[in-house]
Amino acid sequence: MTDLAAAFERVFELAEKGRYSTSPNPRVGAVVVASGGAIVGEGWHDQAGGPHAEVVALAEAGSRARGATVVLNLEPCAHEGRTPPCAGSLVDAGVARVVFCTLDPDPRTAGKGREWLRSAGVATQTGPFSERAERLNEPFLVSVRRGRPFVHLKWAASLDGKIASATGESRWITGEEARADGMRLREECDAILVGAGTVLADDPALTRRAGLNRSILPHRRIVVDGRLRVGAGRRVFSPDAPGEAWLATAVEEKDPRLDPFRERGVRILTLPIAGSNRVDLTSLLAELALREVRSLLVEGGGETAWGFLEARLADRVTGFHAPLLLGGRDAPSALSGAGCADLADAPRLEGLELASLGDGYRFSGRPCWPGAA
Repeated sequence: MTDLAAAFERVFELAEKGRYSTSPNPRVGAVVVASGGAIVGEGWHDQAGGPHAEVVALAEAGSRARGATVVLNLEPCAHEGRTPPCAGSLVDAGVARVVFCTLDPDPRTAGKGREWLRSAGVATQTGPFSERAERLNEPFLVSVRRGRPFVHLKWAASLDGKIASATGESRWITGEEARADGMRLREECDAILVGAGTVLADDPALTRRAGLNRSILPHRRIVVDGRLRVGAGRRVFSPDAPGEAWLATAVEEKDPRLDPFRERGVRILTLPIAGSNRVDLTSLLAELALREVRSLLVEGGGETAWGFLEARLADRVTGFHAPLLLGGRDAPSALSGAGCADLADAPRLEGLELASLGDGYRFSGRPCWPGAA
């Protein structure tokens, strides 16, 4: 016998199998529970363009799906995309009931899948384990609801919040466990972004190195440099690196200084200015959304991270902190910029998650600004 809680536990296990492969689609798991309580079919969405979780589970169940209950973490789709609509497949299979955690905010579905099922006489239930389902698909859900990429700020720092020493030394502040976990975050996101200061100080490659991601989307390495301070010879712009290198700048499109970047195959995003020759981040995110970037990992530095926070464009913050105290008036911090003048105006992190990693720790939460709806 499989009760609903046990069925959902298996659904989430299955959905996790697509953590590094489903973007730009959501992570979905599904099980088919026969009238006697046994799971007779299960599946997960592995990759955009491939069969959805419900279809895989129905195929495994075969004729046993008739009269059964299908349990999954997201509303069945109701539109023809890369694959046929799953709501129709469930109706055709003759299932009696469909239980899922959350509605799909995609306007092409957004309740239409549920209505399709109900109009065909299939009972539906929505809401169980919705909080867990929201966390699982946070990048997809936030991206669709807000019409821009999900923005995840990430840093590695000492206990007093320094991302480098006063002399600029930063490798390595955190231990191997934290660095490996940070690399897994890269695998989850469609693009990684840093500011010009980070490129000048560290010359990062911004490549994925854990070998987990199997998404159909190319990995995008993005540098935000409004005044064009970096050179095209930096490692992040290497044409030999997998994926694509992008430069977001406020200089004119015909500026000859951009020619070396184009010669290396770098995609140039010429964007509006938002004060002090800085790239307008809202415009940048709009451009990324048009290019199917669902999730953006912002790795630095302090000015860039604060820019996203100040513009209220950061959806999650994750910090890896080592048991070091660096101090230093001139040592760079994880967050800099103008900062908050009053404590009452500072954002707080909701849904705070804490975990030990080696001799340090990781925290993660959603920034919530005072007065925000």
